[in-house]
Amino acid sequence: MTKITFMGAGSTVFAKNVLGDTMCYEALRHAHIALYDIDGQRLKESEKMLQTLNANINDNRSTITAHLGVENRKEALRGADFVVNAIQVGGYEPSTVIDFEIPKKYNLRQTIADTLGIGGIFRGLRTIPVMLDFARDMEAVCPDAWFLNYTNPMSILTGAMLRGSAIRTVGLCHSVQCVSASLLETLGLLTDERRAGLSDWVAGINHMGWLLDIREHGRDLYPEIKALAAEKLDVWRRADGKADKSTNMVRLEIMRRFGYYVTESSEHSAEYMPYWIKRNYPELIDEYNIPLDEYPRRCIRQIEDWKSRYREICENPHLSHEKSLEYGSGIMNAVTTNTPYKIGGNVLNRGLITNLPDNAVVEVPCLVDGNGVQGCFVGALPPQCAALNMTHINVHLLTIEAALTLKKEHIYQAALLDPHTSSELSIDEIVTMCDELIEAHGNLLPKYH
Repeated sequence: MTKITFMGAGSTVFAKNVLGDTMCYEALRHAHIALYDIDGQRLKESEKMLQTLNANINDNRSTITAHLGVENRKEALRGADFVVNAIQVGGYEPSTVIDFEIPKKYNLRQTIADTLGIGGIFRGLRTIPVMLDFARDMEAVCPDAWFLNYTNPMSILTGAMLRGSAIRTVGLCHSVQCVSASLLETLGLLTDERRAGLSDWVAGINHMGWLLDIREHGRDLYPEIKALAAEKLDVWRRADGKADKSTNMVRLEIMRRFGYYVTESSEHSAEYMPYWIKRNYPELIDEYNIPLDEYPRRCIRQIEDWKSRYREICENPHLSHEKSLEYGSGIMNAVTTNTPYKIGGNVLNRGLITNLPDNAVVEVPCLVDGNGVQGCFVGALPPQCAALNMTHINVHLLTIEAALTLKKEHIYQAALLDPHTSSELSIDEIVTMCDELIEAHGNLLPKYH
């Protein structure tokens, strides 16, 4: 019997997607699903949801167990073949609030703050120790398991697991499989017929992978896309109201200036570069329709909406599920059955992208089968794409270095090299802000020296 352990199972909606998907594969229908969380109420809710789903779509063939708290973590992991990670250390309060409010005191504004920037750095620093604790337990009770990481900051956390443990790890994000459709939809070019004929080639790093090629039945779509995108972007930039603008303008501007479309949304991408969120040019926020403080708004909305979502998901006796676009279940099926499966995965570079460092985590096409996840050779990225990726990788590597060595100087260096932070603040401001963030996080961070 395959055993699947879900860390952070209180993420009920996401658990439904990934674990519901496993019930759509014959080879995984009899799995033992172990749910783990440190929040007892949310754990009960997810267990209730999954038991209903198991009955409705799987004839109760899966075995479901729930494991609460650190003292039961090893038992949740014992004998696991796959471990899905979806934790959020510190939650909305206090951690997300800290990540946004302290930088605001320095006039440093953010949109999502979970991948790069000062928020991404500190989310990584408080999450890495917890994940390495998972790794120590896994090395003891399920050393051959695959660790499927869905938690952000993806590159930082996946890199820390691969450098700081012996656990086989791949980072997974849903932006790769959606990138071509999102581009065509933004431009009004997406149809069901066109979707069926699309093919693409994507490589780079997480949240800044590059759509290197997009074709419809072998025909290059980029010339048509770029011409229409430039025309629409000029119209949207001149429009007065938010309702008359696209929410995807930053990505289109990146494509116009650097030649390729990026995998992650405009609200994310706006804080990954030094060009859009600038206190000396506040008009850019409206011009490019950039949603400052978007992630805190989402968190508040999700907390408020959970009562109705709870009834819909956890108290619905007719709950069903259709397979999602998430890669997790396909990986489990491919490894279990030795059936080849292609994904976009986050793995150590090791020469896959020749103009990025070997010790960077890159997001590349990967083949999955009975041998596990194997990255595919890409070669050199266009030089401008590799250069932009390096501005992220510098921050990734120094954040990992800080977490593994507990040297405070590497936290400062990561922040000093962040594109958005360094474009807005002085060296002294950045160091002082980091010190304030370290103090505010308290016991959520280890002691740095």
